Amino acid sequence: MSGRLGFVMLVHTALDRAAQVARFLAASGNPLVIHIDARVGAAEHGRFVQTLADLPGVRFSRRHRCEWGTWSLVAAMLTAAQTLLDAFPRVERVYTLSGACLPLRPVADLEAWLDRHPDTDFIESVNVADVNWTKGGLSEERFTLYFPIGFKRNKWLFDRLVDAQRLLRTRREVPDGLTPHIGSQWWCLTRATLNAILTDPMRPHYDGYFKRVWIPDESYFQTLVRLHARRIEGRSLTLGKFDHQGRPHVFYDDHLQLLRRSDCFMARKIWQGADRLYAHFLAPRDAPLSDAEPQPSRIDRHFARATSQRIRGRAGLYMASRFPVANRENGKTAEPYSVFQGFTEVFQDFEGWLAAVANCRVHGHLFAPHKAEFAGREKIFAGGLSDSATLRDYNPRAFLTNLLWSTRGERQCFQFGPADTQGRNLDLLRFMATDSNAQISVISGAWAVPLYRAGGDFGTLRKEAARLQRIESQMLDLLQSPEVRARIRIWTMAEFLENPAEPLHTLFDEIAPHSQARLMRIPDLVDLSGFGTFLQALRNQGMQPVLMGDFPLTPASPDPSHRMK
Repeated sequence: MSGRLGFVMLVHTALDRAAQVARFLAASGNPLVIHIDARVGAAEHGRFVQTLADLPGVRFSRRHRCEWGTWSLVAAMLTAAQTLLDAFPRVERVYTLSGACLPLRPVADLEAWLDRHPDTDFIESVNVADVNWTKGGLSEERFTLYFPIGFKRNKWLFDRLVDAQRLLRTRREVPDGLTPHIGSQWWCLTRATLNAILTDPMRPHYDGYFKRVWIPDESYFQTLVRLHARRIEGRSLTLGKFDHQGRPHVFYDDHLQLLRRSDCFMARKIWQGADRLYAHFLAPRDAPLSDAEPQPSRIDRHFARATSQRIRGRAGLYMASRFPVANRENGKTAEPYSVFQGFTEVFQDFEGWLAAVANCRVHGHLFAPHKAEFAGREKIFAGGLSDSATLRDYNPRAFLTNLLWSTRGERQCFQFGPADTQGRNLDLLRFMATDSNAQISVISGAWAVPLYRAGGDFGTLRKEAARLQRIESQMLDLLQSPEVRARIRIWTMAEFLENPAEPLHTLFDEIAPHSQARLMRIPDLVDLSGFGTFLQALRNQGMQPVLMGDFPLTPASPDPSHRMK
């Protein structure tokens, strides 16, 4: 097919890179017509033309002063296409590209592949009524309003003209027989289809209409091809990726393997400084022809992930742009974590036992009044976090999220309760309760055990017990509210102590689901032989302890050597 595939290239910048690509295409024996933006200075234009003067298959079309989003780009394409068809009568296919495009495979591969698809036009052409990926708020309106000036030349005036036309309910009539379609301006059409568009007797009428359409280079050929093509395959053969704002992704040297994996014939936009990409893809190749189908979907997930990170950020990472705005974060925290309330009060060395059996990092009361009780009581923990209560309480939520971000890959467990500084302030608990990464386990009423064991003036103990019960009541109300997303488990102290092995087994399976170990022994309980009497004394003094459940005066202590079933 050599000589039967022609190329049209639009160039306005990075002329040295465009010259490299032009020489690569011309070396295959295929003709090329280049349109150089009229805004390029005479000296630079002359050097570019001289650089390619030794290539007989290269022509230059009449120049237009091009501006993004305006008719001038279509005019440049029409002029170059007409020049190509007139100068090279053997050309049967026309492939358009820009100076920022880069061939990813030999031209011979493209020729052989097109031979297997005769009479087929490859152009992205989607009915504007069916598409939802246009950006900027103008979809059907780009065809029904007037756009006499360029968007980039005067954005303020452009917006005011659009507003005025909407206010006046201006509506242009689409020419009879046309159904507006949009798509990529980089296409590959057969000579028959392109010539039919160029010689259509209605072309003056169509051109007059599209001269006042917004971004006509994405709709002119895409619409008219529907009138003349025998067979349309609705895709572009040029690989191009766009971000969430409709701007094209730029390919750099570190995208080399991604571009190779796509098996596409052409890609845009290529950074003009990507020396490695140009050197690799424009190097002579002696490999046999490849019949591989273009597979842009192979790299879609990489760009989808990049777009997701740009829009939502990484889970649990509070970026500066999102920090001041509530609920714009991608997940409140980076990793699952466990919060225990009341466990260190009823078990001896609960922290050491849990760290040993579950292979996780177990902290004490991270929000204790005097300091943050990190595991091993370290003074400085991961991420440079200090155990200073003053620094921690300046922003408790950030303290927690920083801790979880800095320890990704390791489950964090910590103790929490009504005596903690953040127990009195429900903001942090509300944050954890609405975090799907949180697992919160509560033994209600266990705060009374340290009071019972402390002894001292009973009047003071009664006041403290009343205070802690009031705080825990508020905490439990919050944990049982409808907006909770954390995994919550609540037992009264009496209920828990009836059979502590069962809830501990459940918690162990959730914290270490893939562990091969089994819980063979629960931690030892603290001595509660006189606890029921202590509660009755509180009642006798006028304080009604209710959160620990129906605790008997002389409870039968569970066997601490009780084994898992």
